[in-house]
Amino acid sequence: MTHPTHPTHPATPDDTPDARRAKVQEVLDWAVAEVGVPGVVAELGDADGHWFGTAGVADLEAGTARQRGEHLHVGSAGKAFTAATVLALEAEGRLSIEDPVKKWLPGVLSVAANGYDGNRITLRHLLSNTGGLFITGLAPEISHRYATRGALAEHRFDLWTTRELLELTVSQPPLAEPGEVFAYSNGGFYLAGAVIEAVTGNSYAEEVARTVAAPLGLTHTFVRPAGDTLYPEPYPRAYSGLFLKDGVNPEDVTAENWRSMFEEPGLPPLDTTEYNSSWAWAAGNVVSTASDMLQVIRAFAAGTLLPEAQHRAMWTTVSTEGAHWMPHSRYGLGVFELDPAVTGGLTLRGMGGSMQGSHIVCVGTPDGERTITLHTNTEFKTWEVMFRAVEAAFGTPRVSGL
Repeated sequence: MTHPTHPTHPATPDDTPDARRAKVQEVLDWAVAEVGVPGVVAELGDADGHWFGTAGVADLEAGTARQRGEHLHVGSAGKAFTAATVLALEAEGRLSIEDPVKKWLPGVLSVAANGYDGNRITLRHLLSNTGGLFITGLAPEISHRYATRGALAEHRFDLWTTRELLELTVSQPPLAEPGEVFAYSNGGFYLAGAVIEAVTGNSYAEEVARTVAAPLGLTHTFVRPAGDTLYPEPYPRAYSGLFLKDGVNPEDVTAENWRSMFEEPGLPPLDTTEYNSSWAWAAGNVVSTASDMLQVIRAFAAGTLLPEAQHRAMWTTVSTEGAHWMPHSRYGLGVFELDPAVTGGLTLRGMGGSMQGSHIVCVGTPDGERTITLHTNTEFKTWEVMFRAVEAAFGTPRVSGL
């Protein structure tokens, strides 16, 4: 594990607010014109204030532009909210991130549950994706509902209960021993959400509001109620184009044939705006705005929300190498740090998430002086969008080979 480092700011000849903002706008225009993103927004924060930029559209049919204040689904960036809530409870003396899961959820993880041992998996393991849990998003129960257009059309309003999500978490054998490897698993955060409720007697949503949203003054950020299928106004339409071909059995997809299993490029995107995302729950079912998320990454990166011990724990990172996750990164508790080797020595901290019709990335310096939030109204398409935006906003070197 590595621990936080102090920020450095590499000097660049055109490192002025206007130059940075112009470069970010170029990235937004490129994302629409070359990557095929329907619409994109970015908000920058620095010593000179806030800047908001946009390209493309919020609605393909109406042609309306994207705008400030849109309510956005932040996907797996919600994992950082879960981690912050657990760490806040630790600061209150109500739990420890070194607690074994079985202490709080004695009936969920046992040796009999497909080989999981709740006495050996800690809350820190859950929040750092090192508990050895299998990759929940690949579970047949998920892929058969959402991996093809036909399946999504049939199941887009399915309502998932907490019990179903916890059962899903242990439905496949573990990938590794606790603490052994990094494997990105929603299930670990489902368990963390259940621990939050067990410790406090309140709902997960109530505790996120109490420990994160209220202290930071976030007026447009909340855990989406399980039954909701739309967003408060204003919001962009959501468009998805990442599907297996209809008729493909997701279990037949392998590392060798996956390219041939996906839909042919050029098909029109599917409007997924009306959609029940209860399957994401404590692994990423938060709704926010670009402005609110700028406040969140500033607070999380700079340590203005949590006490020093918990802030340090959040940014104690593990390697993600070989995990087929974000390149050039290490993972903390619900958050990531970019490798200084590809940022010109600058420490950059972030959180992000992607789901049907939405992708968000939030990055900031550890002093909170520079931040960026970028959102597209389609799911992840390429890491180059994020790295180009980071290059423009922070003056980092161009990262190639993504």
